[in-house]
Amino acid sequence: MTTQAEVVELAGPRGGPLPAGSRAEGPRPAGRVTALWRRRRAVRLLVGRDLKVRYASSALGYVWSVLEPLLMAAMYWFVFTQVFHRSAGEEPYIVFLLAGLLPWTWFNSGVTDTAKALHSEAKLVRSTNVPREIWVLRVVASKGVEFLLSLPVLFLFVLIYRAPVSWQVLLLVPATLLMAVLLLGIGLLLAPLVVLVRDLERIVRIVLRLGFYASPVVFAVPDVPAPWAGLFALNPLSGIFELCRAGFFPGHVHWAHVGLSALVSAVVLLVGWAVFARLERTVLKEI
Repeated sequence: MTTQAEVVELAGPRGGPLPAGSRAEGPRPAGRVTALWRRRRAVRLLVGRDLKVRYASSALGYVWSVLEPLLMAAMYWFVFTQVFHRSAGEEPYIVFLLAGLLPWTWFNSGVTDTAKALHSEAKLVRSTNVPREIWVLRVVASKGVEFLLSLPVLFLFVLIYRAPVSWQVLLLVPATLLMAVLLLGIGLLLAPLVVLVRDLERIVRIVLRLGFYASPVVFAVPDVPAPWAGLFALNPLSGIFELCRAGFFPGHVHWAHVGLSALVSAVVLLVGWAVFARLERTVLKEI
């Protein structure tokens, strides 16, 4: 398992020369991106550490990555197919559900963990001179790997229910990239704010609970009545989830929703990075 000493040795101890794009260079975007690229090995090391901790210390290991979305999918499938008459979603509904629940699980856990990324690793953040964005990026990456590891479960249900699979299954690639961009932007925005305003962490959890019902997880945007459909389409997760489902439900993608998701994700990343760079010095004094 990766130890703190290994991370510090790779990243450079406190008091050594500052990497390009860190505190010495302030908020210059080009410098910060370059600094992150130079420390890509540190990112891989931290992602590997997160995955080892998650899987090596658990008896069920990999099962935990898919157990929660599987149980949620089973519950919603039972409620909407056996208890109530369902008018939303597509058949087979279990595939429709999993294609939304798996990326939602990545988003939910990603936002939760990136929000506390700086606070939870305060000792390492203080003792290393790596670009501080790394602590957010490693959470997004490790949760992204867990999402990719959960996809075989989706394809298993596709085989069981003989759902059609088209070439649009390749759209899972841009869906993954868009989700990563969105999560990185949200994480960079929230991580420093949570350090300064601790109550924000609880607010994030509440907003995520509400966000589940405001996102097309158990339904699709076209299932929403006309007065509200446009509002749901503004959710950047709408286009991402449509890309995730496109390979199994042809014609499900609305490219206007995807374009809006890409635009919002890019804006969130730029805003998040600007806020992070602006508050970095203040945060380092607080943790």
